[in-house]
Amino acid sequence: MSLEFLIGVDGGGTGTRVLVADRDGRELARGSAGPSGLALGIAPAWQAIQAACDHAFASLGQPFDAARCAMGLGLAGVHNASWAAAFLAAAPALHAIKLDNDGFTTLLGAHGGQPGVIVAIGTGTIGEAWFGDSPSGPRKRTVSGWGFPCGDEGSGAWIGMRATQLAQKALDGRLSRGPLAEAVIQHLGGSVDSAYDWLAQARQTNYAQLTPLVLSHATNDGAAATILRQAGEEIAAIALALDPESHLPLAFCGGLAAALQPWLPAELVHRARQPLGDSATGALHLIRGNT
Repeated sequence: MSLEFLIGVDGGGTGTRVLVADRDGRELARGSAGPSGLALGIAPAWQAIQAACDHAFASLGQPFDAARCAMGLGLAGVHNASWAAAFLAAAPALHAIKLDNDGFTTLLGAHGGQPGVIVAIGTGTIGEAWFGDSPSGPRKRTVSGWGFPCGDEGSGAWIGMRATQLAQKALDGRLSRGPLAEAVIQHLGGSVDSAYDWLAQARQTNYAQLTPLVLSHATNDGAAATILRQAGEEIAAIALALDPESHLPLAFCGGLAAALQPWLPAELVHRARQPLGDSATGALHLIRGNT
């Protein structure tokens, strides 16, 4: 079957976004669905991608037919080689497929398919630098993106986990119940028993959903401000490790980039530029370079 559509997929721990374009890259439709980060499982990832594609193609008045589509994907968790291999092995019969991490597709979208640096700040964090093509292939550098719970410093999940630790200490009596601790305790159910139940089931998405509470208490609770300041320091460290000489254009991306901007060092904020496009657009650049 001949190629008719290009699809760019941005999949993370909070949601999946797809962009459908014609063979020349002109955008036709978008769709969205639940999370498709590989840490949540291979089958759930493909189910979310299928649902997002169905959503997009429904707006075009036709069903999603994988055989007519070439798909570029930027997904959280691709750094785990076994997950990536299992994901590709489970792919539907697409005309073509190209997979990379969501940080690299975010970079491609932010800089219009050109070299640059990004730090993507959402449920997780990842920093990517691309120095352009060389005779031996693209020269890329990745910083952070190690995954929840031991990595992704400065991310929504990281911020939420620290807010939860604050609530634990307040419930124990190790800290006083400040505004943020009280808000998180209520979010966890209001008691020690309900907090245990919440923690037993919580995943990275659940922790990331606590970030708005931290942001809302930044002006009236020193503990919230400390968490956000530390997040800004972690993000700055990622940017510095990617491009110590500041040679490449820099963009901050992701759902938390704007909210955390006040907590970033001023010199980084002044250097950064607005992203030209999103990760789904970058995934489209990825597959267009492969078809």
